[in-house]
Amino acid sequence: MSHNRNPIRDQLRIYAPAVLMVLAAFLLAFQFIKPAPPRHVVMATGAPEAAYHQFAERYAAVLAREGITLELRPTAGSVENLALLRAGEVSLALVQGGVDDGKTEPALYSLGSVYYEPLWLFYRKEIAVRRVGDLAGQRIAVGPEGSGTRALADLLMRENGLGDTVTPVSRGGQGAVDDLIAGRVDAAFFVTSAQNELIRKLLEHPDVALADFVRAAAFARRFRFLNELELPEGAYDLAGNVPNHRVRLLAPAANLVSHPGLHPAVIDLMLQAASEAHSQGGFFEKREEFPSARLLSFPLSKEAERYYKHGPPLLQRFLPFWAASLVDRLKVMLLPLLVLLFPLIKVMPPIYTWRMRARVYRWYEEIENAERRLADGEGDAAA
Repeated sequence: MSHNRNPIRDQLRIYAPAVLMVLAAFLLAFQFIKPAPPRHVVMATGAPEAAYHQFAERYAAVLAREGITLELRPTAGSVENLALLRAGEVSLALVQGGVDDGKTEPALYSLGSVYYEPLWLFYRKEIAVRRVGDLAGQRIAVGPEGSGTRALADLLMRENGLGDTVTPVSRGGQGAVDDLIAGRVDAAFFVTSAQNELIRKLLEHPDVALADFVRAAAFARRFRFLNELELPEGAYDLAGNVPNHRVRLLAPAANLVSHPGLHPAVIDLMLQAASEAHSQGGFFEKREEFPSARLLSFPLSKEAERYYKHGPPLLQRFLPFWAASLVDRLKVMLLPLLVLLFPLIKVMPPIYTWRMRARVYRWYEEIENAERRLADGEGDAAA
């Protein structure tokens, strides 16, 4: 009998195939690991002084805490934002509700509505304006080309039969405010949040008045993306009683819209950023009203739908974003452990024991023969 057997080599012969099998399973599972979230995301906003850009800066601050840079690209507004999303030049954008470019490819998805965007119609006080139709023959600032303000103003003027009876001026923001105060235009449309300082400036100006949309309920019935809001008397300034009467407003809702290629982990993070920026409510929004899965311009993404039903992913509640993302990506690697490694750990030791006993059993006959010869005295004779 040979006494030169190496126990380590014997174990390798038994365990090596199992190890190779597990490694092969890991390599196969690795092919299905999702790519890592991008560290740089581009978002289309609006004019730098507008609400879209200001809210986007708050989103960027939240993403920066998790190591992701949100690059903000100023634009003319919602129409341009949609064009950039379709072209794949940006991954995210804020888009005014009701604005649609009429295209279907590539499919865009909403991550939710985030706040009301009131439509404000200011006019020179020397003009009597009770309804939108009373603007016939006037010069009207309707917002720049590519803006949501322009799209909504065109819709309202068309529905009120103004057609070619007005002179549209492609001005918005501070430029439209200056033109209205200086009398270069007779009226101006704005779609912006109530916190915009331009709105306060116009409300307090003695030569400018805010139009009351007396048929706001009718507009909201005809166009489902519009909501009827109420600006109470004295809401801006109780001491000065600004405004000095109740005003009815129309308001679409701003939507956070994504390109279909946006990474799911970034969607979860963006919704957390939106919750941080909007959940406290605003001038017209109730606490916890936004972000919301209502008032959408595009189909709700599957990731956003899951977020609204269950909240942030479980891992992101307890781990930093990078760690939660890594664990989420690598969970597919648990499959080889569950399918192969755990059963092998239980099976291999009995197999090793059986192999060792089998080797011993092969020598039993020789041992018995040797014992028989010794018993017969053959061993002593040989000696």
